[in-house]
Amino acid sequence: MKREICKFLIPVLILSVQVVSGQVLDSGYATSLDTADHENFSSPYHTTYTFFYNLNEQDYNPSIAAGALNMAGSEGQNAEALAVMLKQVFDGNGVYVKMNEIPNNPNFSDTVRNGKQIYFFDEIILPSVYLEKVGNRWRFSASTVQNIKSLHKETYPLGTDKLLNLLPKIGSQVYFGLHLWQLVGIFFLILLVFASHKLFTFLVDRGLYYVLIRSGYKRIAKQYLLPVARIVSIYLIVLLLDVFIRVLQLPIYIVSWITLLLNAIKPFIVTIIFYKLVDVFSGYMERMAEKTASTLDDQLVPLVRKTLKAFVIVIGSLFILKYGLRIDIVPFLTGLSIGGLAFALAAQDTIKNFFGSVMIFIDKPFQVGDWITSGEVDGTVEEVGFRSTRVRTFRNSLMYIPNGKIADATVDNHGLRKYRRFYSTITITYDTPPELIEIFVDGLRKIVQQHPKTRKDFYNIYLNNLSSYSLDIMFYVFFEVPSWPEELKAREDLILAAIRLANGLGVRFAFPTQTLHMETFPEKKGFTPVYEEGKASYQKRLDQFIQSEIKGEQPS
Repeated sequence: MKREICKFLIPVLILSVQVVSGQVLDSGYATSLDTADHENFSSPYHTTYTFFYNLNEQDYNPSIAAGALNMAGSEGQNAEALAVMLKQVFDGNGVYVKMNEIPNNPNFSDTVRNGKQIYFFDEIILPSVYLEKVGNRWRFSASTVQNIKSLHKETYPLGTDKLLNLLPKIGSQVYFGLHLWQLVGIFFLILLVFASHKLFTFLVDRGLYYVLIRSGYKRIAKQYLLPVARIVSIYLIVLLLDVFIRVLQLPIYIVSWITLLLNAIKPFIVTIIFYKLVDVFSGYMERMAEKTASTLDDQLVPLVRKTLKAFVIVIGSLFILKYGLRIDIVPFLTGLSIGGLAFALAAQDTIKNFFGSVMIFIDKPFQVGDWITSGEVDGTVEEVGFRSTRVRTFRNSLMYIPNGKIADATVDNHGLRKYRRFYSTITITYDTPPELIEIFVDGLRKIVQQHPKTRKDFYNIYLNNLSSYSLDIMFYVFFEVPSWPEELKAREDLILAAIRLANGLGVRFAFPTQTLHMETFPEKKGFTPVYEEGKASYQKRLDQFIQSEIKGEQPS
């Protein structure tokens, strides 16, 4: 009786009915077509309606639905079984066939594909399933029919009948719009999800963590791998849910939303996994950077981490949009390319600075901690970023220099010096005897030779100038020290040693003076020292000084 009423009401209600995978779901479609003809293949609309209507549970007639298949190239196969499998492919993938979007023109042609008479249902989820016109009939293409079994196996990797046989034979009573066996299947599926969660959590938290701790990777296991492993366990649960939820063959309006949700969750979880794997990779890079002498590698690690994370987020978002939310991203990418060109023109300075930072990391003109000079910049490098480099000046201010300018500028890296030059002039008075000058200069050379941080193969210490008020001794040496504070300490050692040598030999340092010569009185002595010793005496005093320097405080 119910079946009779349904057949009577179909022609009346067809103006407000939408058939979705063989079920009446939506009233947003209106047409004057007589869809009471359930064996019509004259247009994409009629073929789709005929196919799904005759596979409906209430009007099940697979022999008529099989007429929608083009069996060319598939002769000898069971067309009815293939029709049922194809509908299960639609249902299992949650493809919600909207009848109001299917053309009812018998001569429909796809303008995107050079006017071919074909029609695709969902090019993202089922790109190989489409209708084509053969003669006067629209049917599922021969290529689609040949791929039905592979699509069915891909949709139901564990099969359908085998899994359904695992459920108790409890009949097909309907409760809340679902069969009793479907409700029982949902109950068992929930139990499976909870059991899988407990199992994976135990294996990850207890098993993997214990193994990593025993292997000596406690820090990596706790901070990086353990969070990733837990996310992976959630992903495995989602995969199980995705496989088993299809077997229950729930109504399409339920499956479509569940499939949409699962398809969005899967790329989202994968994005989180790769996002956390970036931290694992960064931790490995940090350990490698610690083993190198270059401090620039330490700055490269956070930059690589930020770049990889941004890349993962962008790619993950595209996958979520395409496979999760079923949004065609081709127009988005096209707009993105045009917008990217406009952005590149507007932000060319930022892009220049970015490539400048890339060149800095490739060429390595300086490292963090180096003292550099470039134009008005003079200070110590503190950090190298994507856009700018931070330099701490000797006024203790912080300068931000765009990397694009540094890449184009001349950089004098004082931090890469193997030797640090020290040039000074030692002035002595004109009344110093030549013999004493020779001994003093020789003593200065010995001081340089004995200092542990001076360059021994190249230095210049000579009497080289007669100035207006002094005899000038050039003191030109190099220090082999890594930093400026150590250079200052080495300078102090040499200057103090030179002063002690001058005091020991009786050499006086000159400074700008004016001398008034007066006749010396018998009872008064002049201030000018009298040098009565010979060179041998001066040499003896120099040897005594050198010996005392060796036995006494050594320059550090």
